Amino acid sequence: MTRMGLEVESRPSDSPYIERVWRSASDDVSRMTSVATASWDLVFWEHRGQVNAAVHGPEPWASPAPVPEDATFFGISFSVGTSMPHLPVSRLVGGSAEILDATRRSFRLKGSAWRLPDYDNAEAFVGRMVREGVLDADPVVAAVLRGAPPAVSERTVQRRFVAVTGLTHGAVRRIRRARRAAVLIQEGVPAHDVVHRLGYFDQPHLARSLTRYIGRTATQLSGGDAPEPLSLLYKT
Repeated sequence: MTRMGLEVESRPSDSPYIERVWRSASDDVSRMTSVATASWDLVFWEHRGQVNAAVHGPEPWASPAPVPEDATFFGISFSVGTSMPHLPVSRLVGGSAEILDATRRSFRLKGSAWRLPDYDNAEAFVGRMVREGVLDADPVVAAVLRGAPPAVSERTVQRRFVAVTGLTHGAVRRIRRARRAAVLIQEGVPAHDVVHRLGYFDQPHLARSLTRYIGRTATQLSGGDAPEPLSLLYKT
């Protein structure tokens, strides 16, 4: 889809390590609203012939983000609970870490050369990360997010969430709920129905959540009346 100068395409994945695979291109836009996300991304982009790569950590709230004009982007959003032990995601909340020596063909990760992945082979790339011990997943976090009863105490669950994601379990829930609410409103579901469907106390509670985590009001989401585009939102 095209969003005010950002052409965005994304797809789900059958890999348990991947939340979403996406690509985009910018044109005549210099800034976007980066919505909150509990996931972290491995992102590659090309701007003026220069290839860049970075790990973008979880975003605990919505914030403005610069967008280089006439750039192309490709990214892998990883499932909550997935991490790279050598580069703890918990240290990257609200920030990012640059990956050096990126070219159109390769980059370096944990001391090894890797071919740049693309939109169609992201699963094979992530499979290699798992086999070589670059990527890991916490089974407790994954089970809790699936709704399975944890085999450990609530205190242990909270420790695992913070250690792996840098966010509390409650923060992850609130971010994911706000993102679902935003998608429903964009699809035309009335705000009062979203309140009941997702368990908000009332419409002011929903409004505060949308402002904090999405950076938009319900009216802006439903009418597309906003000064700048949003980062990737999708139905889970």
